[in-house]
Formats: sequence, structure tokens, C-alpha cells
Amino acid sequence: MNKEVVALTAVETGGQELRSDLGAVRIANEVVGIIAGLAATEVPGIAGMSGGIAGGIAELLGRKNLAKGVKVEVGEREAAIDLFVVVDYGVRIAEVAAQVQAAVKRAVEEMTGLAVVEVNVHVQGVVFPEEHKEEERRVR
Repeated sequence: MNKEVVALTAVETGGQELRSDLGAVRIANEVVGIIAGLAATEVPGIAGMSGGIAGGIAELLGRKNLAKGVKVEVGEREAAIDLFVVVDYGVRIAEVAAQVQAAVKRAVEEMTGLAVVEVNVHVQGVVFPEEHKEEERRVR
């Protein structure tokens, strides 16, 4: 079986294009952001992604808005990712952040083939146990 060599080139539309003899596959920057956001939220201790700080309170985004708590810079072969997260109260932030960095790097590299050179974790807030329960009881 003959393995094809795939080249990664920049696309004007703000994504990546994988070229082979069969054609092209385009990976949008938002897709990289969604992969990174999903990988981050699966780490224990992460309450969710943050949509920014409004009035001193970090806005906790739901699963539909995973890419909004992520900033991605994608080059020809590499990506740098900034994650804006909210952590659960009582976790060791440094340990959780290191787990997020490893999980995001692994997921993005495995799924896209891009080399992840940076994963910066910005902790925007803390969710207390009472707040979590309040959100869960909101819909019955």
C-alpha cells in the first residue's frame, strides 16, 4: 500500500487546506476552536468556557458556544490556542490548567495534523458548588 504525502497550506478564507493527489480538505479556524473547547471542557475541574468578563463576572458559556471561549491562530503547519475558562471551586488551578494544555494539544494534533506550539489557559472565573446546582435545577 502506498502512503500519500499531504501538504498543509494557508487558505485565504481563514482556515487550513490539506492537499493531496485526490483533492483538498479545508479545516476552518472555528473547527480547531471547537475541538480545543471540547477537549478543555472534558477535563475534570473545568466548569466551562468563558465568554469574557462583563461587569466583573465571567460569563459561563454552554456547550453550543465552545469556540467562543477559544482564540486560535493557525499558520501553515502550526497552531497557537488561547482558552478562556471557568474552573470549579476547590481544584488546583495549576494542575487543571496543565491537564487542559495536554488534552487540547493532543486532540488538535490528532484530529487536524497541525503542530500545536502554544496552549495558553486564561482562568476567567470560579464556579461555586451552589451555582452549579442552581443551573441544573433551572430546567425541570
